[in-house]
Amino acid sequence: MKEKPMVSRRTFLESAGVATGAVVATGAFPHPSLGKVKGANERINIGILGPGGRAQEHIRILNHLKDENKGVDIIGLCDVWDGGKWMKNGRETGRGLYYSAGRCGLDPQGKDKDRITKDYRRLLECKDIDAVLIATPDHWHARMSVDAMEAGKDVYCEKPMTHTIDEARKVAETVKKTKQVFTVGVQSTADPRWKLANQMITEGKIGHVMQGQTSYSRNSKEGQWRYYPLTKDMNPKTVDWKMFLGTEFGLAPEMPFNRAKYAQWRCYWEFGGGMYTDLFVHQLTHLITAMGVRFPRRVVGAGGLYLEYDGRDVPDMATVVADYDEGCQVLISATMCNDVQLPEVIRGHTATIKFEPHAHAGFAVIRQKLEGKPAPPGANQGDGGDSFKPRQPREDTWALWEHYIECMRSRNPETLCPADLGYAAITTVNMGVKSYREGKALYFDKDTGQVAEADGSWAARWQERSKLRGKPNQVIGWKAGDTGSLLEPFSYQKLEGDWINGKDPAENA
Repeated sequence: MKEKPMVSRRTFLESAGVATGAVVATGAFPHPSLGKVKGANERINIGILGPGGRAQEHIRILNHLKDENKGVDIIGLCDVWDGGKWMKNGRETGRGLYYSAGRCGLDPQGKDKDRITKDYRRLLECKDIDAVLIATPDHWHARMSVDAMEAGKDVYCEKPMTHTIDEARKVAETVKKTKQVFTVGVQSTADPRWKLANQMITEGKIGHVMQGQTSYSRNSKEGQWRYYPLTKDMNPKTVDWKMFLGTEFGLAPEMPFNRAKYAQWRCYWEFGGGMYTDLFVHQLTHLITAMGVRFPRRVVGAGGLYLEYDGRDVPDMATVVADYDEGCQVLISATMCNDVQLPEVIRGHTATIKFEPHAHAGFAVIRQKLEGKPAPPGANQGDGGDSFKPRQPREDTWALWEHYIECMRSRNPETLCPADLGYAAITTVNMGVKSYREGKALYFDKDTGQVAEADGSWAARWQERSKLRGKPNQVIGWKAGDTGSLLEPFSYQKLEGDWINGKDPAENA
């Protein structure tokens, strides 16, 4: 029996447009007329908000694109720290305001002084800045994204798109309202494997999809994120601590200056979500792209701090399990104390897609051998399957930028990682954080954007569908035309059923 594809691609913005409950203030800047299509020779001017560690890679790429006459230039920088430099592995490195200005060829004391600032709002007031790169701590992403779009700027926002679900919904609504070109910096979305896998799934090549599985495990003798150096020149005189916290905007509570919370902010809940938001978002974004799902219905987060007892908040072992209305599940797991990964796979009823573990590789489609008896675990792993290796970009982040620049020029909103995808990803991982911290399973309502404590209705719903067999339309929420179970039962299953008044149900079979 041929199985129908699991899902068709969803458009979440239709539901996001009716959501309520924004948490980010807007309207700080008047919105100008919508941007016009830029010609290939017109320069796109970029301002960088938060030139920290990740942004140094973006600066490298943008400088190369400028040297290649791709029509882009960095003309402004904002950071709360004056900046510094040090030697790492025999090479000079650094970050912060004035160090990064030097890398970008900007003069803080001369012609560029008005664009080298610790207040991001000054850059948004610059009419000649077309777009901003946001690479700040997570708790600033939404505020800066919304303000930038309201000011008529396109936005490349590092992952995760936001710190909270409400913020993500607000960013998505602002993208729709302003029509600015927006992308999330999940570089793996530039890898063509995920869309090719999605094409196979929607064509029914692996049957009904049951589960996607991925991981992001690392190891470090210092403890994760403690390898970001603390230096004496990080102090209240060189760091605008009040702006870093964002207390004025309700982004974080007042607290004393702390070098670790400034430079290693990923370890603390006020600013990030540890591996849930820093690492899981990478894997989840491309996995749900391949599977064709977006928002989960039910999420459980587990884990704990089992080794890295160094004053951090976030766990060193974590797992998120997300269940979807489409009838499938996603599992994401990681530890920060061992670097052996789980295999990255998508399990269908008739075949499995197994992704190669190293970058710039392909994937195999491994057929399932469906027989009249259960196969033992691992029985199908010996089949190497059919291999697919689409052409890979030279660098994922580079490819993401090239595509984004093309989108800005043509005013094409379909970037490689648009706001709808960013919203879905942060919803899932943020629910994982909330579930872990509160010890509860959670539900998500994609129509209202609200999170609620889960109950027994999820399991009861699937059980009810099973009892109705080929009549799933009687179950509230199932779509007309859904054919129900795709199993091929043995003929003797006709003998099942309750005996009523001593009558054999098989007599009517």
